[in-house]
Amino acid sequence: MNERLAGVLYGAGWGAVKRLPEPAARALGRRVADRSWRRRGQGVRRLEANLARVVPQAGPAELRALSRAGMRSYLRYWMESFRLPVWSKERIRDSFAGEDMHRLTDGLDSGRGVVLALPHMGNWDLAGAWAVTALGTPLTTVVERLKPDSVFQRFIAHRESLGLEVLPHTGGASFGKLARRLRQGGLVALVADRDLSASGVEVSFFGETARMPAGPAMLAQQTGALLLPVSLWYDETPVMKGHVHPPVPVPDSGTRAERTAVMTQSVADRFAAGIAAHPQDWHMLQRLWLRDLEPRRAALDGGGTV
Repeated sequence: MNERLAGVLYGAGWGAVKRLPEPAARALGRRVADRSWRRRGQGVRRLEANLARVVPQAGPAELRALSRAGMRSYLRYWMESFRLPVWSKERIRDSFAGEDMHRLTDGLDSGRGVVLALPHMGNWDLAGAWAVTALGTPLTTVVERLKPDSVFQRFIAHRESLGLEVLPHTGGASFGKLARRLRQGGLVALVADRDLSASGVEVSFFGETARMPAGPAMLAQQTGALLLPVSLWYDETPVMKGHVHPPVPVPDSGTRAERTAVMTQSVADRFAAGIAAHPQDWHMLQRLWLRDLEPRRAALDGGGTV
């Protein structure tokens, strides 16, 4: 029943927000963000705990202000994403401005394929729609399977309506398709700051150990594609900003696992630089660091609750 209700609510949100005048949609997003922030639920508390690692010098008042800005950024992402299917191509092209975009365009022009690795920053759906629209290149991505299935199918349909090819997160089958797209000189974009499998790579992230997906590094090694981390953020304008970081090279020596570990650490370092510069636009409302995950695992193993 709860899953069916969630499906109905998501569907209503998608439909209603698209029909609202834009100023009303922005105001609604801010009201929802502020209400969620004041209620101080589990997601907001987790966001503050994560931000405390990013901005360790921040006191309680600064962290609260940062988490409020973070919730507003997060709801801006949702409001924009709900409305993206009705935006014109011109609106999509004009809603993103990137730094060092030549790294992406040169990589595509070389024909070797490009893997974009992104953290949960800004609006990655808008970034994907911009790439398809402004660059005129197909883009393939992978999404986490959500419950209920009606919500998952709506996410698939939403991203496909933006021109993206969407694959479910199903391990080897998705990896094979991504590799084929890259060998054809294609563009693959992966949100890669939180591991969704048992094969993640341990990295040092803001001074503590976290686990991030091995996929971007493995794809680059297997296909010869260029691996480019990307940061996204908002400012006070309607135009989202972004930065394409320098490419992550494949090490000349070491086993495949050792090369993957070195490359994934490099991705994590570039993510950390982007997040530190714009912490309010990092939408990480889940547990990430191993120190936070281990007590939960221990409680579940022992039959307790967290």
